Amino acid sequence: MDGIHVMTFEQDDVLDAREAARGSPYLSSKQAARYLGFTDRSLQNMRQRGTGPSFLRFGRQVRYHIRDLIAYGARSADYGRDRG
Repeated sequence: MDGIHVMTFEQDDVLDAREAARGSPYLSSKQAARYLGFTDRSLQNMRQRGTGPSFLRFGRQVRYHIRDLIAYGARSADYGRDRG
């Protein structure tokens, strides 16, 4: 595999989210879900329960600021601590 870079699905998703955020710091629900590693449906359920990252509504459009996604990820990360 000389000179061939194999990208995993997760890496590709993060790059997609970064590309989307390049022009605007606001990501769609689908982009935000991919960035966090969730499905769009899971993120929608989290919005309804009030357990997900902060979001904004612009009319009917839901948008997530990249800064809020980063903060949510930091708060939600386990970092391998043993809870037992």
